[in-house]
Amino acid sequence: MNDMKRFAIYYAPPAGAFADLAARWLGYDPATGTSCSQPELGLPAPRITEEPRRYGFHGTIKPPFRLAQGVAPGDLDAAVRTLAARLQPVVLPRLRMKLLDGFLALVPEGDTAPLEALAAQVVRDLDPLRAPLTEAEIARRRPDRLTARQRDLLEQWGYPFVMEEFRFHLTLTDRLDPGMASRAADLLAAHFAPVLPRPFAVTDLCLFGEPADGPFRLLHRYALTGARADDSASMNRARPAKGDASLTTSQ
Repeated sequence: MNDMKRFAIYYAPPAGAFADLAARWLGYDPATGTSCSQPELGLPAPRITEEPRRYGFHGTIKPPFRLAQGVAPGDLDAAVRTLAARLQPVVLPRLRMKLLDGFLALVPEGDTAPLEALAAQVVRDLDPLRAPLTEAEIARRRPDRLTARQRDLLEQWGYPFVMEEFRFHLTLTDRLDPGMASRAADLLAAHFAPVLPRPFAVTDLCLFGEPADGPFRLLHRYALTGARADDSASMNRARPAKGDASLTTSQ
């Protein structure tokens, strides 16, 4: 972890058919840090996957950031581990193909409010570990093209598409012209249909790192093990009150 210039918190599918097919489509497996042969689908895969290939197949939870001065990678590891122990998994019915601002992505169906709340919590809790943006980093976000609210979010949280602007998605392509987008949507929907998870579950936080000389890599998974509110209530109801005569076992 010590040789990473930036870190990010992502969703990435667990090992299996979905993760394998996505890695092959993008031509890169972030779990192993190795390139993959891209499939022949009648699409120019290497040309239309350049941007998502740099990051590996993922859904952003907390966007890439540099560590603040005095913060070590071990501090980030400990903070994510603690946070994941408090957060609950999020389960949604399924994923579907969607065209977003010119690029194709898989997006979840159903009530995404719990996923948005999870992402907001991760952004807030880990933000003290993030270094402030440099002027060059701000300029790369093209603030002149952002709304006033998005510029505020960029200044406060280091990224314009967080909090109420957050939209979870798993990017599959670069921006495409309309004809290519329509064709690719049909082909990729058919290609991914057999492996799309039902239900779609976010059960861990994935720490990714960006080395100085390559694309992002998956560094660690942290299981979301927080108890649901109804689970906590059940535990409290089952737990004897202080002074209850049933507490007879020595501690």
